[in-house]
Amino acid sequence: MRNAKGEMRNVRHGGGIRASATLRVFLASCILHFAFGGVAAAQGPNFFTGAMPETGKPSSLKPEQLKEVTFKQRLNERLPLDATFKDEYDRSVTLGKYFNQQRPVILAFVYYQCPMLCTQVMNGISSSLRALTFDAGQDFDVVLISFDPRDTPAAAAEKKRAHLKYWASEQTSGGWHFLTGDEATIKRAANAAGFTYQWDPQTEQFAHVSGVLVATPEGKLARYFYGVEYSPKELRMALVESGQGHIGSAIDELLLYCYHYDPEAGRYGVMIMNLVRAAGVLTVASMVGFIVMARRRHDAPAHP
Repeated sequence: MRNAKGEMRNVRHGGGIRASATLRVFLASCILHFAFGGVAAAQGPNFFTGAMPETGKPSSLKPEQLKEVTFKQRLNERLPLDATFKDEYDRSVTLGKYFNQQRPVILAFVYYQCPMLCTQVMNGISSSLRALTFDAGQDFDVVLISFDPRDTPAAAAEKKRAHLKYWASEQTSGGWHFLTGDEATIKRAANAAGFTYQWDPQTEQFAHVSGVLVATPEGKLARYFYGVEYSPKELRMALVESGQGHIGSAIDELLLYCYHYDPEAGRYGVMIMNLVRAAGVLTVASMVGFIVMARRRHDAPAHP
């Protein structure tokens, strides 16, 4: 009887090994099939004409019109506060006018006739601000600089009216500033912020990178956020840090201990994430150890 049981265990054990080996071979074959067969299929001839498709450009190759378009981070650099612009009221103002209120500034380079990204950038700012308890004009300012020298103060005023009305934020109009200027002044401010752009004559639009930055009350560049959506939590932290505690609180200071800013990624990351990952690895290792021990007990020979 013991021999019979032992043989049955060996059969089950051997069958499990063969099944496991067969599964591994099957998975490896699938991976190779999709890795190489998929490429061959993608490069095959047209089913109806037999013609081979033209070799396209690599997806990582930057389009010609975007080669000179960047938004490089120039952290701790100072903006040209003496640069003179026109505001939405057609008044001559220096950029420094918005940096003498002892509060941080959310800055974005847009143009008011932009049919695509610029409006989304502005909407991203307003969307994030709705989740904050801070108010534009009291705790911070929003400064938008048009990089299209053809934009006029009248266009800036119309864009401001439409945007604040859409977001029902007319009460914060004193904290939103829409600036226009000549090409030399615009490039001076944009270059200081690491923002470059290029006119595309084919589409008759500007090619540019979307994003915003936060500057300190002294006009130093503190934080960059890329894209058209900005995390309210991260934007709040940026305002707290950039404001040097002027709008901070004990809770904000505690959160700043738990998060750190990654300049390369342009966002905040959890400092304890590595500890969380390590805990996850230990948990998985413990589960694997438990399964191994349970199988060993199951396969151990029974005592007579």
